[in-house]
Amino acid sequence: MGLAKIFDPEKAGRPMRVAGFLSGSGTNIRRLLEHQRRLETSEGTAPFQVVFLFSDRSDGGCRGETIALEYGLPYVSYDIRQFHHIRGIKRDVSSPEGMHARKAFDRLPEALTACLEIDLIALGGYMSYTTLKRCVNVHPADLSIKDASARRRFTGANAVFDAICAGEKELRASTLYTDEGVDSGPLLMVSEPLPVELPLPLESLLKDKEMLAGVAEEHQERLKEIGDWKIFPRTVELIARGRFSLDENNVAYLEETPLDAGYREGR
Repeated sequence: MGLAKIFDPEKAGRPMRVAGFLSGSGTNIRRLLEHQRRLETSEGTAPFQVVFLFSDRSDGGCRGETIALEYGLPYVSYDIRQFHHIRGIKRDVSSPEGMHARKAFDRLPEALTACLEIDLIALGGYMSYTTLKRCVNVHPADLSIKDASARRRFTGANAVFDAICAGEKELRASTLYTDEGVDSGPLLMVSEPLPVELPLPLESLLKDKEMLAGVAEEHQERLKEIGDWKIFPRTVELIARGRFSLDENNVAYLEETPLDAGYREGR
């Protein structure tokens, strides 16, 4: 069995260079930058450095420019909606035309990451499918939970809603090293649980989709604090320290321990 570190600090001889990708409030990227500062304060240096920010939105809905200004980082926005609108192409990457357009869009961030010698892309609330490699993402569900066909059960944009509808009693966030699928890459970390608290019995709540959607949104916001904001920066740190590896089957390891269910720190 051959293991290859996602990032090898000894081979690189320098801190891991990270690009932060975001689409909205950027809270995950902000927590990553705060974690970098804490490590610099406590250790004198951090094993990773966020060196630039990129967004697929150019309107006021993204806080990327504000965060970049606060931390003195270069920032590039390239609006994916306008990119597709001008070309008259739908943003559906399931079609050959849509995937071709997405690859064309990704040429700019690909060139930027190559120019700036980026080792890892941190997808912190980046809402576009990306064809770029070497990305870590955070997802609002426990990706170790599988269905009868051994496929991950709660993937996609409605994962929290789907988990609540399925009767899950707890919610967790996961980090993963992305591949070409949607939430299908190697599982890295899984967070502490957030108990599901419903205002009505689930049977009754399922009859009121509007209320159910509100409950799911509220749980997803609460999950960020105990899930995303903790495991996302920590995952980037552990990658930078050379602790996460992949085998030839794209299974993730912490040191030499396989992570079929994800690394659950402290357990």
